[in-house]
Amino acid sequence: MKYYPLFLDLADAHCLVVGAGRVGRRKLATLLKCSPASVLVLDPSRDALNKAESLPCPEHCLLHCEARKFSPEDISGKSLVFASTPSARVNSAIASACRERGVLCNTAGPLESGGGNFIVPAHVEKDSLILALSTGGGSPALAKALREELESWMDRGYPLLIRLLDALRPQILALGLGSDADAHIFRSVCALPLRAQLTDALARKDAAAADELLRPLLPDGLLFSSEEILHGMD
Repeated sequence: MKYYPLFLDLADAHCLVVGAGRVGRRKLATLLKCSPASVLVLDPSRDALNKAESLPCPEHCLLHCEARKFSPEDISGKSLVFASTPSARVNSAIASACRERGVLCNTAGPLESGGGNFIVPAHVEKDSLILALSTGGGSPALAKALREELESWMDRGYPLLIRLLDALRPQILALGLGSDADAHIFRSVCALPLRAQLTDALARKDAAAADELLRPLLPDGLLFSSEEILHGMD
């Protein structure tokens, strides 16, 4: 099965999490950060549900927990389902019910057959930069290790580079140079080794060094300084 990275807006979504154990609570915590409209959590264990209810929840999100087993009718009206029970058989049954109804489903643990139709990759987020990675279920431990490496890598000025490009882009486009010329400028700024030198200068908050690197690539007459994005930052 091939997986393709997708970003979902869950602001108005009604979701279901079946299983409030360690895995289910981890899925629920990630889901709540996406501010869905509502989440129904099912688990026969009241203790597990109490732990789920203690997770941070957005004010507008309705989090409802019920101490019972899953029923196919629970999928009705849901746009996203997490099957996170300790039983592969139960998770597969939930996934099968979701497929019949055209509902997105993520399953935890080993799959017997059918399985879910989307995965939640490990991801790293810093400002507007989000990186996601997955081993396709082959090794969650490796995905976690790579995520930790990416967290360190992202601190090398990349969020600041995004801010710089975001500020520079409208000024370049306003010159009316044409799409080919615009693309050449942006690709040159993002190409190695300049990109590494530029992110290093930005990480050091050295606007003069960053501007020196940019100047040969920018059109004559364009007055732009990296100080625009560094000003006021700690």
